[in-house]
Amino acid sequence: MSLQPVLSLFEEPRADHTSRILASSTDRVAWLRARSVGVTGTDVAKLSSTRAVASVARDKLLGSRFTGNAFTDHGRAREPEIARWVRSVYGIDPSANLFHADGNRRHLATPDGIRVRDGRVELSEIKTTARAWRSIPRSYLRQVFWQQYVLGAERTLVVWEQHRDFVPIDAEPRCQWVDRDDNEIHVLVGLADRLLELMRG
Repeated sequence: MSLQPVLSLFEEPRADHTSRILASSTDRVAWLRARSVGVTGTDVAKLSSTRAVASVARDKLLGSRFTGNAFTDHGRAREPEIARWVRSVYGIDPSANLFHADGNRRHLATPDGIRVRDGRVELSEIKTTARAWRSIPRSYLRQVFWQQYVLGAERTLVVWEQHRDFVPIDAEPRCQWVDRDDNEIHVLVGLADRLLELMRG
């Protein structure tokens, strides 16, 4: 089956994302409430297969038992510092807003940074890690592609800071641009829609 009709749905990303803000993570209650009824980038990162969809649906409906640990605490503490570096070097402003996709209010994403250049949306995604990366992990790529779809973005700067015992090991974080991939997005949209079906029962 040709993907051409599907790909046409994602052509010509537009910088109209500001009209699709649902909440800000600075208002955590409103942000969590809005996220609970849709599919977020965090959810999509876990959608490695159709089997994974059922597991994510259970967590969405019943609540996940994971509430954080020392690694997530470290990531939250470091993210504003790394975001300042991203803004100073790449001109990508930090963002705390939750957006919905054009035409679907249940497809959601909260990118770490956004800029519009020549009418095109570009994003940033910030990670901290205790392990060296040979390449960007697949779960994070799924999150990146999903955010690109929701925001209509052309590419994303993935920025990561490695630490040892929660102390950064380099003077500056590492980063890599990831271009939009509409074939990957097509697969993720299908999995996300299946997740929404399970959430509706």
